[in-house]
Amino acid sequence: MKASAHVVVSGSVQGVGFRSFIIRNARSLGLTGWVSNLEDGRVEAVFEGEKYLLDRIINACKKGPSGAKVSWMEISWYKYTGEFKGFEVKY
Repeated sequence: MKASAHVVVSGSVQGVGFRSFIIRNARSLGLTGWVSNLEDGRVEAVFEGEKYLLDRIINACKKGPSGAKVSWMEISWYKYTGEFKGFEVKY
């Protein structure tokens, strides 16, 4: 079953390669969507794909790359829209 997940990650997640980490993992899983740094130091992402693959990327986000310290994650689930063609950085 396909779904969409909106994730906001808090902690020491900027300046440590978190966006690149998310892009590599999302693309390797065949997910679509985007990732962005927020002005307040958090990282925001939207993922679309099979639910079991979304669970895998969310678990990866909980750990992040070495150097990152995730203190909190907000996860919202939505219906799959199919609006994304790939996985990109949103500026």
